[in-house]
Amino acid sequence: MGVDDGLTYLLELPAIYLWPVFLLENVLITVLVLWSGRLIQQQFSPQPDAPYLYSRKEWLICGLTNVLNTIVTYIGYWLWKNGFIGISADVSGFILFDFLILFLAMDLLMYVFHYIIHKTWLYKAIHGLHHEAVNPKPIDLFILHPLETISFGALWLLLLLLSTFNIYAIIIYLMINVLFGMIGHLGMEPLSAVLRNKRFFKYLGTSSFHHQHHQDISHNFGFYTSIWDRLFGTYKA
Repeated sequence: MGVDDGLTYLLELPAIYLWPVFLLENVLITVLVLWSGRLIQQQFSPQPDAPYLYSRKEWLICGLTNVLNTIVTYIGYWLWKNGFIGISADVSGFILFDFLILFLAMDLLMYVFHYIIHKTWLYKAIHGLHHEAVNPKPIDLFILHPLETISFGALWLLLLLLSTFNIYAIIIYLMINVLFGMIGHLGMEPLSAVLRNKRFFKYLGTSSFHHQHHQDISHNFGFYTSIWDRLFGTYKA
């Protein structure tokens, strides 16, 4: 079955089948993040035999985030099915172009949203929950206020509404999004200082970059890169 056939098949599936599929997808992503985070910790942490410990409260919030992400996934599906979101399946150079647009545009949108949350009453009302983790763990990627989870999902759907994007670019972006989310909440840095100072890695949102944000909430609001923090004067090494 090709990608076009797969998309057609999705369009024909009744909603009753889609909800459990989308929920399972989000649960598997969560499991993969927690499992991969632990593997990285075992390899690079100075305390590899001290596994991450998660409280009952964290598991409950994580579960709620999975449910809300499932709702966002279904809304995106509904918008696509009804012609509001355009998706192409061509294999061409536009895959890389579309990915870069999605990557940089979402990085900017989330930077702005993240900055606004920190500088207004929204921090105490919403975002403070996430920052209860001064030393983040992989599960903290999913420890968000429900309104924040919906808001991040809305930003993603809004971007998709603006143009037609390649399905391969969307898939690559979503995979990168999860990867950066996990890396940012490892609570330790798997990359050496030498590697982090290389030209390419220097501008990426490494584990140290986001960990610094949890230590000092007035800096490093970016997600995938430090570009916007450097441009707008909120960067801290």
